[in-house]
Amino acid sequence: MIEWSEIVIRLSLAALFGAIIGLERERKNWAAGLRTHMLVCVGSALTMMVSAYGFMDVLGTKNVVLDPSRIAAQVISGIGFIGAGTILFLRQGIVRGLTTAAGLWTVAAIGLATGGGMYFAASIATTLAIIILFILQPFERRFAERFKSKRLKITASNRNKLLQVLTEILQNNNLKISSFLTDKTDEDYTILFSFEEITKSDLAELVNNLHGDPDIKEVIWNK
Repeated sequence: MIEWSEIVIRLSLAALFGAIIGLERERKNWAAGLRTHMLVCVGSALTMMVSAYGFMDVLGTKNVVLDPSRIAAQVISGIGFIGAGTILFLRQGIVRGLTTAAGLWTVAAIGLATGGGMYFAASIATTLAIIILFILQPFERRFAERFKSKRLKITASNRNKLLQVLTEILQNNNLKISSFLTDKTDEDYTILFSFEEITKSDLAELVNNLHGDPDIKEVIWNK
């Protein structure tokens, strides 16, 4: 049987590791913050200990075989339900929360490692998670900005105006369009353009022309 002092150490370390990663998410006001990450990590650690030591009293009984990984394995699949709740589909092509969901999955693994007594592995994983979530973020943004598509969403009140705008933009040789998507709601017609490259002057001219048209209801620019 595992000693009570060892139980305290493992659960306390799991709470600490979860808190370290949770603080990074908390500062950005994500739904899964400090307490969520701590609970996931502590719960995973406890599950690991239950899986490994919770059935010691039945060992030796006829036809009873212990599989320490059976209960712990359910954490990895079960954490997907919590992770899915942190993913937000804001609008066409915009998804947020994937990093937080991946962080929760990692925290669950850290909790399992802590519950299994693998303190060094859990510490290294926590350190790497903080480096990935916090320190590498500016570099990721700077690198991704070079390849990020520039999007322009136009909402028109009727189909003819939408076709007119589409024709004018496609015939503009100064605009390098990578793709476009049209959609229809109950009352409006929308088109979403993705540009490979567009200058500020071309964008300003395009937006000014659209804003001056009474049949254009909305223009949204996402860079």
